[in-house]
Amino acid sequence: MNFNITGIAIAATLALAGTALAQDFTFRFQSSDPAGNPNFEYQQGWTELVAERTDGRVQIDLLPVGSIVEYNETLDAVAAGILDGQICDSSYWAGKDPAFGLIANPVGAWSDPAQMIDFVENGGGKEIMQELLGSYGLHFIGVSTPGLEAFVSRVPLEGVDDLQGLKMRSPEGPIANVFAAAGAAPVNLPSSEVYTSLDKGVVDAADYSVFSVNQQQGLNEVAQNPVYPGFHSLPLVEVSMNQGKWDALPDDIKTILKETVKEFQQTQLAGLKEADQAALAEAEADPEITVHDWSEEERAKFRKLGQAEWERIAQESEMAQKVYDTLTVYLTEKNLLQ
Repeated sequence: MNFNITGIAIAATLALAGTALAQDFTFRFQSSDPAGNPNFEYQQGWTELVAERTDGRVQIDLLPVGSIVEYNETLDAVAAGILDGQICDSSYWAGKDPAFGLIANPVGAWSDPAQMIDFVENGGGKEIMQELLGSYGLHFIGVSTPGLEAFVSRVPLEGVDDLQGLKMRSPEGPIANVFAAAGAAPVNLPSSEVYTSLDKGVVDAADYSVFSVNQQQGLNEVAQNPVYPGFHSLPLVEVSMNQGKWDALPDDIKTILKETVKEFQQTQLAGLKEADQAALAEAEADPEITVHDWSEEERAKFRKLGQAEWERIAQESEMAQKVYDTLTVYLTEKNLLQ
């Protein structure tokens, strides 16, 4: 009788241990994207892939922007343990160190998402991201991006000279500074006013979103000279988590998290590129819309203007200088600075 009771107790203990193991890694992440946004849906796909690859050992509850803290507060929330992790545009932390803004979106640097990803993964970017995030108690897991933003314009734009005098919507900061250096007149407007402002001629052009989003929202119908592929903005979106919680994970789980972020990255890029290509075909079939594709020479001219802004930002902190040095070495080695 005692043997049976002992056996049952042991079995119950093992069962409880197994249950504890299965639920041992439950994390709460917050995104900088709203629910229903295509980027958020790709991010949710990552959490599902993590659960599948770990046989349910890791469950990540991904919350949309603003669920726990504001979009620009998740870094502090993860550091404090209020959140376990985040999937966010790293430029939101530029107020803490301008290096974040420079590495997250060096204006004019990239003509293809693959270039930015290679810089992060093979050109020194991930080491800088870890150094930056590590100083706030976070661990950098990997990178993705919603892609290279297109540019919408009511007037034909074939290159940098055509930006002279162009009244355009742009967020304040480095992007506006570079366009101003090119002779444009940036106007800071909320995204909710972009369509109306273009339609009424309040602005001639706008920095807004990727081509498929611009097409879907009708911007190319009122600003019929879009530039695609874009030339000015490609945000770095980081996947990161609390360093202490990362350190507590077994090595196999760490490996799975890194590998699945890479898969999420590639799935997102492929999906968004497919959406852009479909939207591009739709726009090109419209006789009222003319899509402009800048030459490599014109892209290099804009990148040179951007470089002056990078140099200015580099002077603002030691880490910003480190980003600048690493970035320019990479671009030079890849013949992207001319």
